Amino acid sequence: MNRRIQAVRALPRLLRLHQWYKNGVVFLAVFFSGNGLNLTALEQALIAFLSLSLISSAGYIVNDVKDRTQDQLHPEKRTRPLAAGMISPSTAITLSILLFSIGFILAAQKGILFGSIVGIFVAVSFAYTFFLKRIIFADIITISTLFVLRAIIGAVAINVFVSPWLILVPFFLALFLAAGKRHSDLLFLRDDAGATKKVLEEYTLEITRALMTVSITLLILSYALYSFLSEHPLLIATLPFALFTIFRFYYFITSASPIARNPEKCINDRSFVVGMMLWILTTSAIIYIPLFV
Repeated sequence: MNRRIQAVRALPRLLRLHQWYKNGVVFLAVFFSGNGLNLTALEQALIAFLSLSLISSAGYIVNDVKDRTQDQLHPEKRTRPLAAGMISPSTAITLSILLFSIGFILAAQKGILFGSIVGIFVAVSFAYTFFLKRIIFADIITISTLFVLRAIIGAVAINVFVSPWLILVPFFLALFLAAGKRHSDLLFLRDDAGATKKVLEEYTLEITRALMTVSITLLILSYALYSFLSEHPLLIATLPFALFTIFRFYYFITSASPIARNPEKCINDRSFVVGMMLWILTTSAIIYIPLFV
């Protein structure tokens, strides 16, 4: 009985509910298209979010079943339910199939195009889990591509134009975060890095630092150009807040903060939260106040 209770309590960590924030990217199209107050658009985006979140959790389970032996060597990942033996692999795979099924049923209800893009998302996710995550550079590029697919899925869900900026900005943001995570892993794990994740045998601090420099530069340029060239040119005024949050996260990475390995923990940093809230408030005001004037 105690084992069953332990397994139930471990379910949120098995599903990685704390990482569902990544699927919040589907709301970018709603927000920047000016549909943030459109209840129908919000409903459609919420269905897309739920579909992707269930599918993502199913994928995380498959990944953890596959990597549970390596995870047992990692000082943080060894507490994951599968690595710690709290849930059996057979139970986890059964749950994964159930989550995939529900996620695809939700996606199929939104039409062929939406379902097809979700299918591509799943195919790329599996390619990452079983192959691409072991190839230097291909791993972080794949992670970035998955973020772009999330953004596209959000646009398709509400039937709005997929702007090039909706592709470029999420891609370079995800590339920066992924390169930063590799850098942080190397600082945290040091000589044991390769034993816990094979691709870390090939990355070096010099390489990850260079990747961060390139990705953060392209991210800032992409966001600045979008702000200036969009139908809301006043968005350029939000650049200082965007820069602050980007630089603050860069600080997390270079100072070996656990936030760099677990971005969801950034809500515990007051400076980051204030910078993000100021960016959200000023961006919202620029996009939505004109709608009421």
